[in-house]
Amino acid sequence: MGQPVRDYLLTLCVTAAVTYLLTGPVRKFAIAIGAMPAIRARDVHREPTPRLGGIAMFGGLCAGLIVADHLANLDSVFDLSSEPRALLSGAALIWLIGVLDDKFEIDALIKLGGQMIAAAVMVLQGLTILWLPIPGVGTVALTQWQGTLLTVALVVITINAVNFVDGLDGLAAGMVLIASAAFFLYTYRLWYGHMIEAAAPATLFTAILMGMCLGFLPHNMHPARIFMGDSGSMLIGLVLAAGAISVTGQVDPDTMKIFEGSERQATHAMLPVFIPLLLPLTIIAIPAADLVLAIVRRTWNGQSPFAADRGHLHHRLLEIGHSHSRSVLIMYFWSALIAFGAVGYSVHSASMWIVLVIVGLSALGLILLLMPRFTPRAPLWAQRIVPPRYRRRRRVEEPQEPADGPEGQQRPPADQMGREGAEQAPRAPIAAGVSGVNGATAIGPRSRFSDHRKADSTHR
Repeated sequence: MGQPVRDYLLTLCVTAAVTYLLTGPVRKFAIAIGAMPAIRARDVHREPTPRLGGIAMFGGLCAGLIVADHLANLDSVFDLSSEPRALLSGAALIWLIGVLDDKFEIDALIKLGGQMIAAAVMVLQGLTILWLPIPGVGTVALTQWQGTLLTVALVVITINAVNFVDGLDGLAAGMVLIASAAFFLYTYRLWYGHMIEAAAPATLFTAILMGMCLGFLPHNMHPARIFMGDSGSMLIGLVLAAGAISVTGQVDPDTMKIFEGSERQATHAMLPVFIPLLLPLTIIAIPAADLVLAIVRRTWNGQSPFAADRGHLHHRLLEIGHSHSRSVLIMYFWSALIAFGAVGYSVHSASMWIVLVIVGLSALGLILLLMPRFTPRAPLWAQRIVPPRYRRRRRVEEPQEPADGPEGQQRPPADQMGREGAEQAPRAPIAAGVSGVNGATAIGPRSRFSDHRKADSTHR
């Protein structure tokens, strides 16, 4: 049991290290070729920032697959299944489309067609949904066309959901990291807990996806030095969808043999087990909700569903007064609550304490949403390890000077002192909110946005 965990950890670490080391040269390459688009109306950063971070993430993906192919406990995934090859083929295609979009700004309909082609490539190589467990009905086998359409739809939805949420520094990579961690726990339990070989590819995919996001995050946290761009957001969205597809339509409820009775009763009893698998919407619930709201909002306003705007959830958080970092952390919190809550409920659906914990954490999340200007202060023992904005400020009492100056001289009026002091005292530098070489700046607690309907380009 311990050896497979070490192999997955090694694969994750190699993927993260390769992604991290490649991101620096990729940033210089993006600057050299001019992959630094001008600031758009809906952007929250104030200086042009290089894209193409997806190049480094794709390098990490390839490195993770190569390492896993040479590990004794993981090479069987490549021998018994064609899904890793299917993932690599679809990922290479969607990555190439993303790189071209980051440089030349491809039309949204062309990108949508490319996403569908990438999904079809994976279907042709065996990565598809074969059947679905439906409560009250049983396991329903899908025809080839039904499985293909459902697989393509799932891939397109997941890719665009991740792409839509990529609007703040570190937001998309962090949320996908949280989702893949929760999904890894579930698929690992299916494989080694119930000895289901069909869950092995999904377990490998989620481990590699965690490494890709973990290696890129240090460069992408606020203020970001590089953006992943569509080459990165569409790539990690496809990998996340591939993991869900790999296990959703491949795991037969009868193989678990933990319930007795008819197939219909078994499927109904196993409904909590399949909550994270029927669709990855419980894992990417926040991006999926943002996607649905964006489509409804744009259609209601008479715009195209692909027209970008400033009405996403992360933009709303900035407008109600949250800072950039706190908006990202709040999105992290809700993603972790939904993802791990769904996985925990699928394991112990009869435990009431899981429901109570989820309700309690949801109430805490609502409080955080309603208190945008509340800044928590760390305890005294943690003052040196937290950012300066969370440290307690020491009050320094200045000595009171008498009205008369030294030796009984009368002090000049305040306005005269102000003028003379301004001429004699050195001027202190004014914080202009510029991040130097980082290419992005923090945004203040108050919003600079007023119009949610106008935008001029697609997502970053």
